[in-house]
Amino acid sequence: MKMMMLSLMVLGLVVASNAYADIEKIYAQSCATCHDSGTFNAPKKGDVATWHRLNQQKGQEALIKSTRQGMPQMPAMGLCQNCTDKDFAELIEYMSK
Repeated sequence: MKMMMLSLMVLGLVVASNAYADIEKIYAQSCATCHDSGTFNAPKKGDVATWHRLNQQKGQEALIKSTRQGMPQMPAMGLCQNCTDKDFAELIEYMSK
């Protein structure tokens, strides 16, 4: 039983690290151009205060909706046409740290 629990824990860590790597890859391909530099007034990755303020003012659902629909300075789907709302939520979390 202990071995099975340990195996499940290790599997969970592997899956989580793969998911994180996927988000990093999506970020690099679809978001980094603007969110690394702040181009077009995009909130910068790692700007904890700004992301916290946006999340407090708009809420997670509104941030995802803005990403999906686009904004004047950002195309719809934020250059990630295959992203799901879950991906967008994870990307927002990734950028906010």
